[in-house]
Amino acid sequence: MTKKQKKQLARIVSAAVLFLLAAALPLSPAVEMAAFLLCYALIGWDIVWKAVTNILHGQVFDENFLMTVATVGALCLNEYSEGVAVMLFYQVGEWFQSYAVNKSRRSISSLMDIRPDSANVIRSGGIEQVDPEEVQIGETIVVRAGERIPLDGTIIEGASSLDTSALTGESLPREVAAGEDVISGCINQSGTLQVRVSKIYGESTVAKILDLVENASSKKSKSEAFITRFARYYTPLVVIAAVILAVLPPLISGQSFAIWIERALTFLVISCPCALVISVPLSFFGGIGGASKCGVLIKGSNYLEALAKTETVVFDKTGTLTKGSFAVSGLYPQGIPEAKLLELAAYAEKDSTHPISRSIRDFYGKAIDGRRIKNVKEIAGFGVQAELDGKVILAGNAKLMREQNIAFKPLEESGTLVYVAEDGRYAGAILIEDEVKADAAAAIKDLKASGVKKTVMLTGDADAVGKKVAAKLKLDAAYTELLPAGKVDHMEQLLGETSDKGKLTFVGDGINDAPVLARADIGIAMGGLGSDAAIEAADVVIMTDEPSKIATAMRISRKTLRIVHQNIVFALGVKALVLILGALGIASMWAAVFADVGVAVIAILNAIRALRVPKAEIVAAEDSSETSDPDHLIKVA
Repeated sequence: MTKKQKKQLARIVSAAVLFLLAAALPLSPAVEMAAFLLCYALIGWDIVWKAVTNILHGQVFDENFLMTVATVGALCLNEYSEGVAVMLFYQVGEWFQSYAVNKSRRSISSLMDIRPDSANVIRSGGIEQVDPEEVQIGETIVVRAGERIPLDGTIIEGASSLDTSALTGESLPREVAAGEDVISGCINQSGTLQVRVSKIYGESTVAKILDLVENASSKKSKSEAFITRFARYYTPLVVIAAVILAVLPPLISGQSFAIWIERALTFLVISCPCALVISVPLSFFGGIGGASKCGVLIKGSNYLEALAKTETVVFDKTGTLTKGSFAVSGLYPQGIPEAKLLELAAYAEKDSTHPISRSIRDFYGKAIDGRRIKNVKEIAGFGVQAELDGKVILAGNAKLMREQNIAFKPLEESGTLVYVAEDGRYAGAILIEDEVKADAAAAIKDLKASGVKKTVMLTGDADAVGKKVAAKLKLDAAYTELLPAGKVDHMEQLLGETSDKGKLTFVGDGINDAPVLARADIGIAMGGLGSDAAIEAADVVIMTDEPSKIATAMRISRKTLRIVHQNIVFALGVKALVLILGALGIASMWAAVFADVGVAVIAILNAIRALRVPKAEIVAAEDSSETSDPDHLIKVA
């Protein structure tokens, strides 16, 4: 609770005690009036002051004006207890509103904790503590255990575990060592790191995310825009209606003006639109805050609202559904054990820096004894040749086998095949593929279960590779071998197939998918722990690179929209009913208090529910990931 909220609560409690004493004690009329007026001054002076200053600035028709006119009017009609009660309960509603907004703001502003206070930079042989904005590209900073990394860069010395939860919502630490890139905002949990800075503070990941979060509420949804327009016209109309209600019936019927003025004042109290004006933006603010807890950054409530209406989700392949890195996915030995085939290939590829060679060595997973291998020779465009324990090993493409007159049968597999021969005899083949992300299949299943009608993949990869990934993930359609212009053409076609109220969402890596990200109704980028291009290009950023978070974001969106609609229907329904009863003289000022303050408090408490989003709504990666043990690989004969 903030200091301002504590002061407001103290005023409410003091005024409530004074109100109860004035209402309960047997006081003379003069003393009773003085007690109620003192109570009114204590609880309502700020509202009256706001109304007066707003009028002086040309802002007449707002809730402060409505409450001041209604309560002062009640006091003038000697309805002291009702006038004071309306202002007292209105302030109670304002306190609940302030508390709820502060709670929602904290959920988003928790990301502000990633802002670094200082950076330890090595200069002139010593360590200086400076503002991160003063550090230049190429300088070296020192990050000790427990400190937050202030700037993006590359580790040049040290190893550690990084807590990335503030950026990604992921509780598991990330292991890093020399040579790896790190981003600002993460907490160094163990060893001391020396990091060479690669970006100035203004271009760093932490600065971009903070800017995104600070401006997340600037883009209004259609619902918020409607409420803003509604309040602009609604308030003057109800004031005019109240004046007519106070003047016209007594002139026509000859009844006392006092009766109809009291009804008009009750009408004004009931008509306050605070339940709508506060609860609708608060709901969207809470939804954005709840999504941020899950590592999903949504750039505005308009995008949050649009997510709920998604009918078609279109994916890029590399970096979105797949990891964008090579891995062994199949072993096809010929007359030797799988482990032997893998050993021959790993030793032959020992000195190569090619990603395919690294993937074979990583899959082998054992130390390579350099004494066993010699005469390694790379044959450009074909592969490598080496001697292992005195035997000649060949590892490369089909052309290498043919060029060396090795009898073999080419495999019909999509992906990269490395053929291996030992002393002139074919030993088998290893299939290398771009790894499908551990949660990709669960993500597609989850999207379909949540109401998405169509899932499509657009990729520039070869047809066989693209179709294989699409079949594995059970996508509805896949278009392959596409240039960027071809992706846009297919996007236009898919947009044409979407219903008038439906939306199309494109999911890419935010780097080379800018044209389609811009053309889609909602662009979602895999943030890659804060990739610059992703944050710039997309409307929604998945900070964990997990496609399963898309369904999480859509669930948050739908829940938020349900809450918004509930509040709109509830607030308008209750107000319409009590307004009619108030105009007829059936509803008293106490009913007006409920119709205004009671409805507002209920709507605000309902809006807070948008914040309550489970942090773990995805299938754990370890449960769905494929093992790297050769014995567990699925072989194709």
